[in-house]
Amino acid sequence: MSVSQPDSMRLGLPMPDRSTDSFPTMPVHWHWPLAVNVTLILAIGALYWQTANSLVNAWSGSNAFSHGFVVPLISIWLVWRSRRSLAPMVPSPAPFVWPIALCIASIWLAGSVGFVNVVTQFALVMLVVLTVPAILGWHVAKALVFPLGFLFFAVPFGESMLPYLMDWTADFTVFGLRLSGIPVYRDGLNFVVPSGSWSVVEACSGIRYMMASVTVGALYAYLSYFGFAKRMVFVAFAILVPLVANWVRAYLVVLIGHFSGNEIGTGFDHIVGGWVFFGFVILIMLSIGSRWADAPYAEELAQTQSGPEFSAPQMTDGRLSCTIAALITLVILAVPLVVEHVLTKSIKKSTVELATFDVQQPWRAATRPPTDWVPAFKRASAQLHAGFVGPAGQPVGLHLSYYRQQNLERKLVSSGNRLVADDDKHWDRVSSGNDNVTIAGRQMSVTGNTLRQRRISKPANHTERLLVWKFYWVNGSFAMSDVKATVEGALGRLNGYGDDGAIVVLYSPMDSALSETDGRLLARVALDSFLRSNGVALENALRQTRERD
Repeated sequence: MSVSQPDSMRLGLPMPDRSTDSFPTMPVHWHWPLAVNVTLILAIGALYWQTANSLVNAWSGSNAFSHGFVVPLISIWLVWRSRRSLAPMVPSPAPFVWPIALCIASIWLAGSVGFVNVVTQFALVMLVVLTVPAILGWHVAKALVFPLGFLFFAVPFGESMLPYLMDWTADFTVFGLRLSGIPVYRDGLNFVVPSGSWSVVEACSGIRYMMASVTVGALYAYLSYFGFAKRMVFVAFAILVPLVANWVRAYLVVLIGHFSGNEIGTGFDHIVGGWVFFGFVILIMLSIGSRWADAPYAEELAQTQSGPEFSAPQMTDGRLSCTIAALITLVILAVPLVVEHVLTKSIKKSTVELATFDVQQPWRAATRPPTDWVPAFKRASAQLHAGFVGPAGQPVGLHLSYYRQQNLERKLVSSGNRLVADDDKHWDRVSSGNDNVTIAGRQMSVTGNTLRQRRISKPANHTERLLVWKFYWVNGSFAMSDVKATVEGALGRLNGYGDDGAIVVLYSPMDSALSETDGRLLARVALDSFLRSNGVALENALRQTRERD
């Protein structure tokens, strides 16, 4: 009878002595620096509590980022796992961290005045990471690169990828259905098969699976592989696998729904089946990765054989230096908060009263908007929704959402402000393209979105469509893109102009009697004509609104 030996013995390496590893005593020279470091992290959380609260709200408000609750706990466990290699090190503050901390805090300030949650959240996590070299030294931070870097998985990012992920999912699903011999009529993210209609919504994008897979994949790669190249290959694998798996899942859902007469895969089982399928894919991914896993403790053994990197602990525990370093760090990190408080005083606290918009000839006001569609803009301070008619009888709708006293939850530029809400049961955004426009004498490029009313039972040529232009008015001028509006808004606050801004939406119905191309062209001509005639009047109305007390 043969007895299997551990991998390290078969490799001819000595096994690490872990007989006293269960709960080793913390060296005395670590007590005070570690306590100061933890206290400093808690103090940063208190100073930047609004950003910390936005992180928690993002974790609890989206299934795609709910893993954020366990990320800090995993990082703490990873630090605890490294306690044997940390014990002989001597914590020593690194003063050169302070300029870096000031730069990161300034980035937080820029994100705060621009109301960009992801920037403030990344900056907050970076400030927490910088407390380690600030109090314990660069040598300790180097030994904890992955545990500290893993904290960034707690930041909810990736929402900008949603449109691309949804398009790819729709592309693969339609391709697979056609390859299976099922006829498909596609209109943007919506498609119709003989058994019914389907839509690719945010939940179908795969962003939830991808974020969870990358987090698990990075952790598994760190724990299972020694080489940097192997770790990066597995992380790339963890990104690709859920992406393709989600495409297959979406295709199978439609396929099963089609052949079951929409009795299976269209209700609660759609959600449960998705997570079961994802769990099965992750299990396969980890099983494949385990075939190339390195020997246990291989990295620790390699470090041991290379010799001690740090000198033995000194007699002093450095209490004074750690305390001074923590106080200086807190003072530096408080500077952006003081600046933000000063800028907040320039923001008007009065209620918004929209100035009257005087439509210019040859356009005239209509009794009601052209359609019942209303953009899904959240928590605006004031709104206007009106209709107008041009000289040729072409109708144009104007929607205005005005924002004042913005914050991280209510802001002008937000992923939550959409032309069509994800759960809208009446309208879909089916396509977009760029149009050149003239506003108040200035040439600009605006994104023209095509919306379609959900009337599957009617012929395609009788389904109502809208051409929609969306842009911003911020810091006294028009801005066509989210980035431009965010930058202009931040500059406006820094210059003392306050945080007033507005989302302007113009739309016109596309004639259903014409082809889509001709209908879009006619609607575009109407919108362009309205802006040429009324751009200055619109700008004046917005300026007057901002100047009112």
